[in-house]
This record gives sequence, structure tokens and C-alpha cells, in this order.
Amino acid sequence: MQFEDLGLSSAVLRAVSAAGYKTPTEIQALAIPPAISGGDVIGRAKTGSGKTAAFVLPILDRLEGGRRPSRGAVRALVLTPTRELAQQVADAARKYSRYLKLSSDAFYGGVSIEPQLKRMRRGVDILAATPGRLLDHMERGSIDLSRCEVLIVDEADRMFDMGFIKDVRRIIKAVSKQRQTMLFSATMSKDVQRLTADIMNDPKLVEVGIEGNPAESVRQQFISVPKHGKLDLLFHLINENKMESVLVFSRTKHGADKIAKRLMRSGIGTGVLHSNRSQSQRLRALSGFRNGEQRVLVATDIAARGIDVVGISHVINFDTPTFAEDYVHRIGRTGRADATGDAITFVSSEEKAYLRRIESFVGKRYFVEAGPAVSAAPMTDAPVEKSFKDSGSPKRNGRNDKRSAPKSKQRYDSAGGDQPRDRKHRTDKAKRKTAHGEATGSDRPWKKNGKRNGKPRTEDAKFEHRGSNNRSEGPSKRDDDRTFNTEGRNQARHSGATPFGGPADRYGKKKRAVHSGQANGSKSNWKRNGSGEEIPTKVKRKSRDWDFTDRKRDPRFAAK
Repeated sequence: MQFEDLGLSSAVLRAVSAAGYKTPTEIQALAIPPAISGGDVIGRAKTGSGKTAAFVLPILDRLEGGRRPSRGAVRALVLTPTRELAQQVADAARKYSRYLKLSSDAFYGGVSIEPQLKRMRRGVDILAATPGRLLDHMERGSIDLSRCEVLIVDEADRMFDMGFIKDVRRIIKAVSKQRQTMLFSATMSKDVQRLTADIMNDPKLVEVGIEGNPAESVRQQFISVPKHGKLDLLFHLINENKMESVLVFSRTKHGADKIAKRLMRSGIGTGVLHSNRSQSQRLRALSGFRNGEQRVLVATDIAARGIDVVGISHVINFDTPTFAEDYVHRIGRTGRADATGDAITFVSSEEKAYLRRIESFVGKRYFVEAGPAVSAAPMTDAPVEKSFKDSGSPKRNGRNDKRSAPKSKQRYDSAGGDQPRDRKHRTDKAKRKTAHGEATGSDRPWKKNGKRNGKPRTEDAKFEHRGSNNRSEGPSKRDDDRTFNTEGRNQARHSGATPFGGPADRYGKKKRAVHSGQANGSKSNWKRNGSGEEIPTKVKRKSRDWDFTDRKRDPRFAAK
């Protein structure tokens, strides 16, 4: 079958021929005819099968000869999960509409919204956008979807994986109900099936290939390697096999930066692509990988969805994919357009369960070969882009820089390692205690053998407990290390028979005020001990201070 047999307009066929395409792919041959007729279409095919042209060409054929869009209006909307995929769709629309008077644009985050607002004033025929940025325009009132004629949801399965489905449903509600809807996906989960039932009207299902079956043009290889040996094995494979165009997948953004930094220091030109990179950095990495300036591109699963680079010879799964569907998407980046490619997956002992998932999904058992013995990758002083450094907040990096300062000789001896602290840094007070400890043979002589400061402890030691809720058992912190005058002699606190500490006359006002309340029927503040002596007791009141009684009745202050 040729493109001329699909019913496309002459202007579209001319652009397809100028792009160098003569024969449509299987998904294009099956999806284009029902799409041209105006019906809803569900396209299900493997990654790299030509899905983009399968919906772009029918859109151009339908919009040809129509009215120009009004201010803020969109005639055809394509929703994509990633910026790269949105840009890829917009580029394809421009390429195939070179002989048509149709405008195409891509809206996504990571760049200023102001230029997009200016371009939106003229209206757009075909707009490819990510859900988040499109909602920003809708909230600003800069875009009008009420007259949208065609709606396409691309990579619908990834929309669910990235949590965009609520935004997608909100956008679809704003689109005209009198529209044509097309949905394309590499896999068809139950969530995707429910979405199609809600937004589509009697769609035609077009399936190409068996679910989960990778392209036959891709040679698959699995290598067993410990986690700590993956970087050295990666460097060995790239150099020994003289790989020129390698796409390396990492499970995390931090891991992608680490791989890229190591490869660059080993003398291999490397770019990195993940969501933490700015849009200019992502475009620069893709451009360098396309034109051959960089042999390796390290990417995460989400960012790699929009990668459409011709001639990728090898795909290396540095981390075994957690989900089997991701494995199919990853290796689909090579062996595209009837070309051949190689897919290599590193499998550590912790990742064997993920391999079983892949085998169950694909329906095929894979042989895992032992990794070759490799030496450590050489390290050079090649400059590394600052953004490749290990991720972390600036504050934390700043603290780490301070912690990395040389250790003091006073704290660590010449042998290195963690050693006991040198006592030179102690205060004079600590030195006196240390000297006393050497004399007594104890590190803490002031609390050893029932002695305090070298003196025997009295029976009042029970009152040394501080912080107790029962304040009658000890003095408050404000009375710490104070003395009071008893019988004309300075004595240490707690040396008396009463449990009270501190200078009594300091609280003279409170004592008189408290004692004056005894005439109002309150209980007495005095009691007799076993010897018949009258001793003071604490008055129950809310004050946090100690309550003292009248000095005239306190035997400590009795007249001599």
C-alpha cells in the first residue's frame, strides 16, 4: 500500500514525499482512513511504529481549506505527557504542512509563558501542549477550546502514570462536544479503557502487534552485574564495542546525573535528560545527541517519552525497569523505522524480581549471562557541567563544604580516624575537676563514694533532686549554690533541719502576706515533728515561688 491509497490530499502527499516517505507503516495504513472519514479512533501500537504521523496527517487533511482561527482559538489540540513529545508533534505538523497555510505550535512548561500568550492572540490551527501549561492558559483566559474540531490524546498510558488524568478530563470538558477524538497508546490498561468509554463515541479500535511484544528488529541482551559494578561495565561496553549512539536509561534523576558525570570524566561525551533540567538544557542535550557531538544520552523514563532520534544503535537499561511496560517503551527507542538495534539490560541481584515481571508481561524467558571481568573506568580531569553534580539543596551543599575542612590536630591524632578528644580544649573549671579526679582516682570525684566536693553527703541528700513536681522536697533552681545565715555562721544550703533553701528574708513580703491569711480560717502552716518541735510546712497556693512563714515563729530566726 502507498500513501496515495489512503485518501490524503495532494498537498499532504507532496509534503510526505518531500520528507522521503513512500510506504506507510502498519499503524498508519490502518488508522488514517477512518480518521479521514471523521470517526473516533483508538490506536494501539508499539513505540516507534509511526503513531505521530498516523494522527497528524488526517488532521492536516481535515483542516485544509478551513477558516483561519480567531483570537485565542485552537482548531486541533494534541495532549502529550512531556515537553519533548509536544515539540516532536509540533515539528511533525510543520514538516507535513509545508505546502499548507496552517500554523502549528507547542506549549509546555519550563519556559516563559509570555511569548506563548503573544502567539496565542493570533490563534493556532494545531496546538500540541502538556496538560499543566494548557491549564495555565485556560485560567488566564488566553485560550479558547470551545471551537476545537479535533482532540488527540497521545501516550494515554503515560498520562495515567504521571498523574495527569484529572487535568486531562478537565481540559476535555472545555473542548467542544462536536469534535473528533483520537487516542493513541502503546499499552491499553483498564484506566485507559475507562477514559475512552467516557470521552469517545463509537470509536474504531486499531491494533498493531501483540501487547508487550518488543519489535523483532531489536536484539535483546541481559547481563548479571552487581550494583557497584554497573558504571565500570557501562564504560567497558561503550568503549569495547565502539558504540556511537547510545541511549542509557536510569531509574532516578540523581542516578542519571551520576552516570553522566562519571562518563564525562572518563572522556565520553554525554548529555543528560530529566525533569529537573531546564528547557534550554534539555534542548541542548537532544541537539548534541542528534548531531553526534555527544555519543551518550542518559535519560529517565518520563523524559525519554518524546525522544525521536534517528539512528540510535544501542539502548542500555542501567537499572532494570520496575514496570514491564517501561521496558517495552525503553527498547523501542532503537530499531525504529525498520532499522535494527541492540538493547542491553543490567540485572543486579536486587532486580531479579523486575526481570520476572518483564518475562511474564512479554511471555518469554530471557537468558541472563554473566558480566565480563572489567577494570575500573579511568578518570580524567575533563570539565563536568555543574548541573551534573549530585543533586541536593544549596544549603546542604554549603554545609558539606564546611564539614569537609581538615580536621584539627587537637581532636584527632596523627594516626587518623576517630580518636578520643584532647583535653586541652577544656575550661579552667574542668581542669580543676580533672586534677581533683587524678588525686582521688576517679573521673567524677564530685559524685563518687557518697561525697560531694570531697565532703561526706548529709542526710539531706534526698533534697538534691531538682525538677520534681513536689516542691517541698527540694529548692528551686533560683536557689542553686546560695547560702543563708544561720546562727551567725555561713553554712552550705541544706545543712539545716528544714528542707528550705535560700535567704529567707528575700521573700519577706510574701511570708507576711501568706501568714496574714491564717486568720481567715485557713489551715495552719506549722506542724510538730517526732520530737515535738514545731516546724513550718508549705502553704498550698498557685504561686511557683516557695512559701515561707513568719520569721518570728521560725526557730532558725529565734532570738538568742
